[in-house]
Formats: sequence, structure tokens, C-alpha cells
Amino acid sequence: MARTTRLQWIFWLGLVAFLGWDWAASPPVDLRQEPPLIAAGSGQATSGGHCSMAK
Repeated sequence: MARTTRLQWIFWLGLVAFLGWDWAASPPVDLRQEPPLIAAGSGQATSGGHCSMAK
């Protein structure tokens, strides 16, 4: 039981450390440049990712 608890603590501390590093290292999200959440399938052009590249 003690080993399982220790592994759980290691997991959660690692996850919190990773999320803290990611939050500190990444640029802030500009919400004005993001398409609206309900725009899925509306025909509004996307701006990133391989699926939005011209064929």
C-alpha cells in the first residue's frame, strides 16, 4: 500500500511540474485570433495545423 501511495504522489507531482513548466514556457493565447468554439463546420477558415494546408 505504501508503494502505491508513493507512486501516486510521484505521478501527481510530475503532472503538476509539467503543467507549471508548460504554462511558464508557452506564449499566452490570443483569444481574439482563435475561431469561435461554435465555428466547427461553419466554413470559417482555420489558421494552423496540417489539415488546413492547401492541397
